[in-house]
Amino acid sequence: MIPHLSERALVLAPHGRDAQVASAILAEAQIRSFASPSIDALVEGMAAGAGFALVTEESLLEADLHPLAAWLEKQPEWSDFPFILVTRRGGIERNPASVRLLAVLGNVTFLERPFHPTTLVSLAQSALRGRRRQYEARSRLAALHDSEQRFRAAVQAVQGVLWTNNAQGEMDGEQPGWTQLTGQDEEAYRGLRWVSALHPDDVQPTLDAWQAARKARRMFRFEHRLRTREGEWRTFSVRAIPTFDRKGEIREWVGVHTDVTDQRATEQSLRELTATLEQRVIEESSAREDAMAKLHEAQKLETIGQLTGGVAHDFNNLLMPITGALDMLHRRFGENDARVARLITNALQSAERAKILVQRLLGFARRQTLETQAVELAHLLEGMRDLIRSSVGSTILVHTDFPDDLPQVLADPHQLELAILNLCVNARDAMPKGGTLSIELAPVASGPTPEHSATGYVRIAVTDTGVGMDRETMARAVEPFFSTKETGRGTGLGLSMVHGLAGQLGGHFAIDSTPGVGTRVELWLPVTTATALAHRRDADDGRVPAPRRPLDVLLVDDEQLVRDGTAAMLRELGHGVVEASGAGEALDKLREGLHVDLVVTDYKMPRMDGAELARHLRESRPDLPVLLITGYSGHAEGTRGLARLGKPFRQADIAVAIEELVHPTPEKRTAEAGRSL
Repeated sequence: MIPHLSERALVLAPHGRDAQVASAILAEAQIRSFASPSIDALVEGMAAGAGFALVTEESLLEADLHPLAAWLEKQPEWSDFPFILVTRRGGIERNPASVRLLAVLGNVTFLERPFHPTTLVSLAQSALRGRRRQYEARSRLAALHDSEQRFRAAVQAVQGVLWTNNAQGEMDGEQPGWTQLTGQDEEAYRGLRWVSALHPDDVQPTLDAWQAARKARRMFRFEHRLRTREGEWRTFSVRAIPTFDRKGEIREWVGVHTDVTDQRATEQSLRELTATLEQRVIEESSAREDAMAKLHEAQKLETIGQLTGGVAHDFNNLLMPITGALDMLHRRFGENDARVARLITNALQSAERAKILVQRLLGFARRQTLETQAVELAHLLEGMRDLIRSSVGSTILVHTDFPDDLPQVLADPHQLELAILNLCVNARDAMPKGGTLSIELAPVASGPTPEHSATGYVRIAVTDTGVGMDRETMARAVEPFFSTKETGRGTGLGLSMVHGLAGQLGGHFAIDSTPGVGTRVELWLPVTTATALAHRRDADDGRVPAPRRPLDVLLVDDEQLVRDGTAAMLRELGHGVVEASGAGEALDKLREGLHVDLVVTDYKMPRMDGAELARHLRESRPDLPVLLITGYSGHAEGTRGLARLGKPFRQADIAVAIEELVHPTPEKRTAEAGRSL
């Protein structure tokens, strides 16, 4: 790499006086010089950008010229370093020794001693001018190289195929882009033969447009069809720019073919769309109205969910002291007075129905978390029998078929009850004049499709003898918000919720219907080998298990009525109870040294809820059991992994819950560990 020209002279002379004289003469002519004491120093100065070198013959004859020759040999093409060689015997005609020096130095001007200073200055200025022209040539070559690189980059960036034609439109020479596009070799496209790649209907229009562009000496623009090397007809946009010689005549055309087939297809689609825009606007307006109606329906459902979610806690808190008091009164006075027992039992049943009502409202509003467990379907459906009969009405005959020894399935029992009830209500609405509703259970060895790989299923089939559905209606039956019922009678979410539940559980949903005959809906649920968790005793069986030992219990609840009722039930079970009206008070009591075996806490409390209290206790007292009592269904925020008991509960429920928490069975311990992961 040779740097910029410094325009200074290098002087190499064996005698210091010669170098001083030469430098003085050059200095008078405003030419800077530098004395080089050796060949290596001379080469170093040349590499640094010197303008020329003034050397004496005697300084070179006895020196090793290999470093100098090597540097000169490696000069770039634009460089030819100039030398002024001072001799005593003239040039090569009278000085044979100078021939060897000429061969090494190359660009040499001989200066014979003695010489006039003016001659040296003239030769020095001539050498500098020549060296400047070499540097100018270097700049032009660099600019040409940059221009070539930009042109190559532009060619590569062109989205299309680049080609060139002569002034008459004839293609000649190598055209790699055209060959790649059309498959034509040089023989096939030479001259005007390239038009054979065009669609026959486009050949003459293309040539006519070309001649018009030639005549007007302007850019050629056209669009035609071309057969690619794959044999496919594609549409191309063509642009060609004429280049001119010094006389202003067209020298050649530089053009590009750009594939616009897909673009033209899109434009045609847009034209067709515009042609039918009015009809589409009408259809979209109708669709928008439908979408708005569905949105309002969804917002209504969301509002129901928000209302029921908030009301559930308060409603269950209201039921809690009622249920607890009735439960205790039933055990104290019911055994001695049948009339009192009957009245209290009726009141307890009403409270239980109110509890179930709240749970179903929450399920309908989709405010419950899916909690899967092993479920005995026959037992679950037997428990729903009265609810189903009251829901479908007296004009519909309910027929059930539940075989013995059915395997357990993996399901969320509450969500499954809701799904089955939805199917029964849909069947009822399909039989306005009455009919038969059949609910059947059957074991199935393999899944209904290859995607269902469980080892076995239990199929729930709900069949009605109603009006049925045609194929179009049946195809949309599981779409959210789709309903054939009159406005106000349905949300259109029933079947979609059942369909979604089946998928969530790894099961299958199927529907078949015939107009005038009826509809059959099937829900396939996977069999599970897990052991069903022991069910807590029903609140109305009258049996309360005795605790293994009395416990010291810290009871935390901000509702005085709930806290009083719960404390009374615990004390009657034989436990000692310390009450706290909030989580902060409970933590203070524990810090002050209160020793307890168990903490029973409400979930929804001001400032710090039960889940936060449980987290604090897990950090400070990790071995202290915590039972969370809550009026919410499903997983409240932050309660994952905590033992929970839903409000309202009876004395038997809390007795069993405490027993399972303090003295868990191995199966229960394993299930709780899995649930906390």
